[in-house]
Amino acid sequence: MTDDAATAPTCLARGLSGSVGDPGGRGADGRPRHAAALTFFWGPMDCGKSTMALQMNYNHARQGRRGLVTTRIDRSLGPQVTTRIGLAHTAIEVTDTLDLRTLVRQARDDGVRVDYLICDEASFYEVAHVEQMAELVDRYDVDVYAFGLATDFRSCLFPAAQRLFELADKVARIQVEVLCWCGREGLLNARVVDGEVVRSGAQVVIGDTVPTGQVRYQVLCRRHHRTGDLGGQ
Repeated sequence: MTDDAATAPTCLARGLSGSVGDPGGRGADGRPRHAAALTFFWGPMDCGKSTMALQMNYNHARQGRRGLVTTRIDRSLGPQVTTRIGLAHTAIEVTDTLDLRTLVRQARDDGVRVDYLICDEASFYEVAHVEQMAELVDRYDVDVYAFGLATDFRSCLFPAAQRLFELADKVARIQVEVLCWCGREGLLNARVVDGEVVRSGAQVVIGDTVPTGQVRYQVLCRRHHRTGDLGGQ
């Protein structure tokens, strides 16, 4: 990171030059200044997080707001947000060294207004990126909508997701119900390698939900995640 403040929670108290707007009044998109918020939408796989992210972007753009869409490790392995129902949108790939504040500053320097950020696959971001999201809200008056998983294949919180739970103004579980094979509500994401649930390995390994993959993921209820029972699939 180019800014030491991005590496620790204390960055929120340090501030940055270049914040926009005057105290009070309204921004260029007509909304009251200092009304921006950091919102984290979370849920297990297949609950429609990326679909909701694209719908959110569409709704805001339709009302004349201008935003940026970012992602990290999308299932397409490209700089885009894709969904399992066939929707897709180009996006900015978030790397370890990308500073979201610099991204917004550069866009504004180029004359592009940025009212909001859509951050898909946010659980795979670095914790520093979450700190930057908070600062964009507090000092730049940019709404940030983050979408991602809460827990990994071991049922442990992703570090970025944990920080979003700690910092977000609003946290909402996406309400599209995902079912375990047994019919109970699916809560946890199991990693399946060669047909068996695994409990160890790197926190992030690329895979999908298709049953033919050597490495794949399956949503299970807590009981069957703990027992590793895939229901004969």
